[in-house]
Amino acid sequence: MSEDKHRATAAALLPLVGGADNVISVAHCMTRLRLGIKDRSLVQDDALKALPAVLGVVEDDTYQIVLGPGTVARVTPEFERLITEAPTPTVTPTPSPADEYPRTPTEAPTTVAPAASSSTTTAADLATQGAALKARQKARNATPVKLFLRRIADIFVPLIPALIGCGIIAGLNGLLTNAGWLPALVPALTALASGFMSLIAVFVGHNTAKEFGGTPVLGGAVAAVTVFPGIAHVTAFGRQLAPGQGGVLGALAAALLAAQLEKQLRRRIPEALDVLLTPTLTVLLTGLVTVFGLMWAAGEVSTAIGTAAGWLLAHGGAIAGFLLGGLFLPLVMLGLHQALIPIHTTLIQQQGYTTLLPILAMAGAGQVGAALALYVRLRRNHSLRTTIRSALPAGLLGVGEPLIYGVSLPLGRPFITACLGGAFGGGFIGLFNQLGDAVGTTAIGPSGWALFPLVKGNHSLTTTLTVYALGLLIGYAVGFVATYLFGLSAQQRTNLNSPAGEPHTTRATDATPHTALHTSDPGIQTTHGTQGRRVASSTSPSGD
Repeated sequence: MSEDKHRATAAALLPLVGGADNVISVAHCMTRLRLGIKDRSLVQDDALKALPAVLGVVEDDTYQIVLGPGTVARVTPEFERLITEAPTPTVTPTPSPADEYPRTPTEAPTTVAPAASSSTTTAADLATQGAALKARQKARNATPVKLFLRRIADIFVPLIPALIGCGIIAGLNGLLTNAGWLPALVPALTALASGFMSLIAVFVGHNTAKEFGGTPVLGGAVAAVTVFPGIAHVTAFGRQLAPGQGGVLGALAAALLAAQLEKQLRRRIPEALDVLLTPTLTVLLTGLVTVFGLMWAAGEVSTAIGTAAGWLLAHGGAIAGFLLGGLFLPLVMLGLHQALIPIHTTLIQQQGYTTLLPILAMAGAGQVGAALALYVRLRRNHSLRTTIRSALPAGLLGVGEPLIYGVSLPLGRPFITACLGGAFGGGFIGLFNQLGDAVGTTAIGPSGWALFPLVKGNHSLTTTLTVYALGLLIGYAVGFVATYLFGLSAQQRTNLNSPAGEPHTTRATDATPHTALHTSDPGIQTTHGTQGRRVASSTSPSGD
């Protein structure tokens, strides 16, 4: 019965995105079906949002349909099967108000009217403004630096499912070890939890070469040098190298260099010799530069990152947490959060957990608190209350886009008061780090309640979980109180509380395209041919 439901969902989605011929690629992250679309005009946005299984849509570099944790992992294979076996004829959509939303950066409006400008404001009005805000921000983020940061993030995003899985296994192994249960199973769980991290450099190298136009396996081969045990016999800059020195940063630099060198070699080497000389010279030259230069340099940078993060939280944890928790969502909107992903991964590789993610996760708690305050304040605005009620479960699990772009950001002040909630929650977590109770997570990706299985620190698990839970509660509480007291002007309260003129009730699925609340949307893609199409599949766990 469950398979039938997911197959029916896939069958309903396919014609609304223009049919099989309009789908270039298929992938999924932990909550979203990500589609490469050939002709955007063939996608029926309103009809997609109206489907019961759809929680929202996001238009970014791919067209993303939010289906929720667990569901997306079951719908995607059915969707791919439909594309493979029975391509659907292209369907031309009928015009709708949603088709007037900005589609490209050049079409984005230069101004957005404030939410309180009309006599009544509904969830649909906020959704329209959220779409315009999203389009404007996307256009601003299309700078060379931010696009480069996005490409760096795309290298690490496919690794997140393995980080999550291995992190949870590591936590389970710790519980068994501390309790003295199943001692015969502990070594096996240790191997499962640690195997991936010991070779993460190879995966980073593979993804880097793929992202920057090189041969993925050559990027992996060069990066593998950094974790080879025999590297300990090599001396560079007067010191012996150590396996893993430089971590993921060294692997990234090595594979990036390999991709650029490979492209240059292919332009210059005759085709008859290309198959022999190009891979040989790529690995040889890049490998030597990596061994005698990049490993040492990346090692110094990695050590500096770990030292700086430790010093920052040890000496100014409360202030640092306050700033990081409060500014994280603005960083996301500016596209600068992408730079944090390699830092998280470096800390996980060095220390076994990242102390930054629990602090940043408080930003989502502030959004939940703000949404609850608006729900209480605006008792007569049934459409907006329905939107909030539908989006709250996802918000509690760390998927905050419907609340951000469908509720708080278009209203203005509630976004600021929500950030204030995140700041106080982050300050609380940072304070405990400053006092010596480190609170970290063994993986990146999830947030909110979904982060509990990954929480780890330098004290007992009970203490660490308690601190994280209290941080969430503080984020909820401050976001609620600040929004309830200061989140709406008198005019906004009048407009938003008037039910007159509401044309329909709007669900959270009507929330507009939105941007990711986390360091990046987790997803893992592998490409294979399907009747001439490029189709990518993913095996991400649930949660976003």
